[in-house]
Amino acid sequence: MSKSDQKTLDNIKEYGCHVLGVLEGEDEPTFTYSIGIYETQGKPDLLILGLDTKLAHSMVNNYNDRLKSGEIFRPGEYYSGFLEGFDICFVEVDEEYHNEYPLACNTHYGDDPYKVYQLVWPTTDGQWPWDNNTSEFYQWSQPILNSKGKIEKI
Repeated sequence: MSKSDQKTLDNIKEYGCHVLGVLEGEDEPTFTYSIGIYETQGKPDLLILGLDTKLAHSMVNNYNDRLKSGEIFRPGEYYSGFLEGFDICFVEVDEEYHNEYPLACNTHYGDDPYKVYQLVWPTTDGQWPWDNNTSEFYQWSQPILNSKGKIEKI
C-alpha cells in the first residue's frame, strides 16, 4: 500500500474522512473533496469546485463535523455557517461525474456505489451559477454537476 493510501485510511479512521485538494488544470477549476464520509456515516461525500483549497478543506471538515453532530443536509435547501456572510446549497452529483472529479473515491469505494454532494456557493454579490448574467469565469469555476444544472431557490 502506498503512503498516500495509508494516509487516506488513517484520516478516515481518525476523522471520519480524508480531504483532497486538486489544483486548477487547463480544462478544470480547482476542486476539493472528501473520501470516507459515505463509508463512515452513510451520508454523501462532499465536493467543492472553484474555491481556494484551504478554504474548501475547512468547509469539508465543517460539513463532516455537522453531520457527526446529527445535522441533515438536503439538496436544494440553503444553509449558513459554511461561508461567512453567505448561504450555500447542495446538489447531488450525478454518477457520470464520479469519473471526472472524485477519482480517489472510486479507488477507495471500488465497485460499491457512493453518493457525493456538491457544495454550491454564490458570488460576492449573491448570484448563483444558474442565475442570468454571471461571469464566464464563475460559470467555468463552478459547473453544476447534475443533470438539472440548476436549483430553484426555496
